[in-house]
Amino acid sequence: VHLQACGGGLVQPGGSLKLSCAASGSIFSIYVMGWYRRTPGKQRELVAYITSGGATNYADSVKGRFTISRDNGENTSYLQMTSLEPEDTAVYYCNARVSTTRGGVPSDYWGQGTQVTVSS
Repeated sequence: VHLQACGGGLVQPGGSLKLSCAASGSIFSIYVMGWYRRTPGKQRELVAYITSGGATNYADSVKGRFTISRDNGENTSYLQMTSLEPEDTAVYYCNARVSTTRGGVPSDYWGQGTQVTVSS
């Protein structure tokens, strides 16, 4: 299973970016798709996740500004980020909990990080 993340970049405070994460490979089912971020000197933190049924959860710091969504047919998740703040600067990683066979135990897979920099 391979996760390909893209969409990072440099944006001014108050701006928007949309990240995407496409999963490919031997996939039977994707249960949860999520986004995490890491800044230097800090632990990786959960930003948001979405279940296969569409339930979502967000870190308090991004509620009301970020929206996670997914396209189950395309095995892709999206993170729409608005009203970006310098504190959102981080490397963002996508994650998916995937089972590769019917009845198989799901495993976590990670995409490569994508840098998001919020600066004027």
